Amino acid sequence: MKRIISFVGTVLVITILMAVTTPGLLKDVRLGLDLKGGFEILYEAEPLMEGQQVTKEALQETAKSLQKRADAMGTSEPEVTPEGANRIRLKVAGVTDEAEVRKTMKEPANLTFRSNDGCKEGEEFCKIELRGDDFVENGASVAYDQLNQPMIDIKVKDKGKFAEITERLLGQELAIFMDDQLLSAPTVRAVLTDGTAQITGNYSLDEAKQIRDTINLGALPLKLVEKYSQSVGATLGMQSLTKTLQAGLIASVAILLFMIIRYRVPGLLASFALILHTWLLILIFVWADFTLTLPGIAAFILGIGMAVDANIITYERIREEIKTGKSVPSAVKSGGKSSLRAIMDSNLTTILVAAVMFGFGTGAVKGFALVLILEIIVSIATNVYFSRFLLNLLVNIGWARKPSHYGVKERDIREL
Repeated sequence: MKRIISFVGTVLVITILMAVTTPGLLKDVRLGLDLKGGFEILYEAEPLMEGQQVTKEALQETAKSLQKRADAMGTSEPEVTPEGANRIRLKVAGVTDEAEVRKTMKEPANLTFRSNDGCKEGEEFCKIELRGDDFVENGASVAYDQLNQPMIDIKVKDKGKFAEITERLLGQELAIFMDDQLLSAPTVRAVLTDGTAQITGNYSLDEAKQIRDTINLGALPLKLVEKYSQSVGATLGMQSLTKTLQAGLIASVAILLFMIIRYRVPGLLASFALILHTWLLILIFVWADFTLTLPGIAAFILGIGMAVDANIITYERIREEIKTGKSVPSAVKSGGKSSLRAIMDSNLTTILVAAVMFGFGTGAVKGFALVLILEIIVSIATNVYFSRFLLNLLVNIGWARKPSHYGVKERDIREL
């Protein structure tokens, strides 16, 4: 009775949970450009000034600047990803004016230090005192004062110019702007003649790091050259999604019917595990805020095929054991044990290949590899261990102890 309650309760709870949550999960899945519509641009970063180099840090900070610009424009879920040594990929969905976005995103990050010196009444911080290229490359760093409060150390190239500015603005604010957005307005408290200064204030560590990164980004201005772009209309993206889902649904139904007809009771359990497998993947995509693309859906469907393959290997081994004359409980145990190593070896080698693809690939290749790795991990949990758990419960209950329950005919069974 305990086993019956355990089996029925497990199946019932999971079924209700999937039925209740699936509509909301499907609605929350984040779609990529190829499914939702939008455009993608690949930029190559180049230094604005002669003698400068494009470093990894500068590339990452430039990507952060692009992300902030895209967010400020109100675009839908922009994605900005550094690639390789000098490239940045931008993906923006739901854009109506691509030309305006292109113009805004290509402009280099404009860091300025501004004062109120000479400003008219009603104006604020109208005079630019320092620009990004006045600072030493990567010269800004986070330090701590005597009270252990975060502050930012900065270095400028022209000590004389900096001394003149600090003397003139002594006791006044010297504001920090990035792309005309005020970040901070520290007060000049001393005349600085050695080319170094400390920006202090009531900053948290994260705020201090942001100001440091902003100043370093301004000291390493990068020019973005468009190398590649593609645009996908919303209608075309939705058509791609519809056709892909139709193909996936037809293939999935065919697979489930094959499993049930061929393997009877184990096939029915495998079908249930496959549905759970798909639900868990959707749940992971929503919780982790992953973006679903066409390559991702392809990996999704491929993973379902691999999950079915694991079940087929197991059930064929069980059928072979039954045909040799073993009892069903003995066949289930030995067949499951002998198939496990082959399944795990196959999945682990595929994970290894996908990991290499993820490590060395870019863009769609990375997405495909990531989804495939997640597919395999979830498949091992659901289509290997969970489906076997359900099958062993049924066998122990006594509901799946006949060879016919596994699609084996009596005439095919040999005597021991």
